[in-house]
Amino acid sequence: MNKPLLIYCYDAYCGWCYGFSKIMQQVAADYSNELDIEVLSGGMILPEKPVHIKVSAGYIANAYTQVEELTGVKFGPDYLWHILNPEESDWYPHSEKPAIALCIFKEYYPQRAVEFAADLQYSLHYEGRDLTDNEAYRHLLEKYGINEEAFFEKLSNEAYKEMAHYEFSLVKQLKVDGYPCVFIQTGDTTFHMVARGYTEEATLLNRIDELLKK
Repeated sequence: MNKPLLIYCYDAYCGWCYGFSKIMQQVAADYSNELDIEVLSGGMILPEKPVHIKVSAGYIANAYTQVEELTGVKFGPDYLWHILNPEESDWYPHSEKPAIALCIFKEYYPQRAVEFAADLQYSLHYEGRDLTDNEAYRHLLEKYGINEEAFFEKLSNEAYKEMAHYEFSLVKQLKVDGYPCVFIQTGDTTFHMVARGYTEEATLLNRIDELLKK
């Protein structure tokens, strides 16, 4: 390892990760010279059979205001409509497709993975796009200049699905039991957890600085 590696474990469907995304983008910018940065999708929602949003809507309806108060982010009306009117929603949340999208994106712009993860979360939690629907990604392809035909071909390619599931297994190996979670890897088998759950920016920066001094 040349530089220590920062590993950001997140899930596109995690509301607390959405609240943490600005901090994570700031950290990625501040430490771009000192740290390599990897984003791993955790696979927070992976039901064997599709599960309707109404199952989790009650929990989210209570939790989202806490996320807003603590982090300052806003959840958009188009997202909240599905949470507050679950009986009318056609959503079946599933973490797999946004994780595959991130794997594809990292082939194009590995250095901008934190930014793309934040864009995925904004697409869901603010704009109310259904991340299980291919159309939810089209506006981001335009933003990043990615060829649509190539992207959508990869989105249904088994190889990229395997990459996403490999990330899920890596996150499991790190014993992550909640998101967001941030590690600094300083050796082949040496991992230091610097954030577990939403963590204030000053606290996170302090922990990273202490590790880098050592």
